[in-house]
Amino acid sequence: MKTILLLILLTLTEASAFTILIDPGHGGEDNGAKARYYYKKNKWKIINEKDIALSLAKKIHANLESEKFNSYLTRSVDRTVTLAERAELAEKIKADLFISVHINSSEENNPRGFETYYLDNHNDSAIEKVEKVENKDLEGEALIVNTILTDLVIERTVKSSKGLATSIHNRIQKLVGRKHKLVDRGVKPGLFYVLALAKRPSILLEVGFLSNSKELRKLLDEKFQEGYAKAVAKGIKDYLKSQSKIEPSLL
Repeated sequence: MKTILLLILLTLTEASAFTILIDPGHGGEDNGAKARYYYKKNKWKIINEKDIALSLAKKIHANLESEKFNSYLTRSVDRTVTLAERAELAEKIKADLFISVHINSSEENNPRGFETYYLDNHNDSAIEKVEKVENKDLEGEALIVNTILTDLVIERTVKSSKGLATSIHNRIQKLVGRKHKLVDRGVKPGLFYVLALAKRPSILLEVGFLSNSKELRKLLDEKFQEGYAKAVAKGIKDYLKSQSKIEPSLL
């Protein structure tokens, strides 16, 4: 009995040693992507990416806390949070991992599915379209500075970030993708400045497509959101278990 209690205490201590920052994309004046949601025939309302991202992020946060991790949100309400403020919070709480939650969109109705990004260089025009949307608030001098910073951060985090992305993506596919018949769009490299500024192992989740009416209904479903959140939390646990020694905050 004493041995069992000791193992439980050690497990709780090990989990609580890790701090994870969950970042709901956009917020406040920045709505992110938008879509019409037809809840009845000829009756619709506008759905904003920022709202689904926040709802999902809160559920991921709750699942991580139930697993005894130290979990924080970059925002818990609908408010504007700059990229710099998100990065400052990651430094303040000394986050070990950074998870940014986003919802995809397309000018066409057909694209659907989920994908997971980690910070790295690439030569893929399709990925560049996603980057353009997520990095749209940066320009001029800030863009040049962050481009230089990105190269430095990639060297230090790419291996860990790719491993984290793979672990989480695999869990999403097993627990949510198959059940809800989601298209697996894969784990991909991307140059997202919110990940670069975080300066630690980090990923960006694109949960699904607002622009696809069938997928939008899934994204708004509470059971889908809860299942997705649990999959992300389990993916984080899988990643940490795979590390003989998790890299602490790189700051």
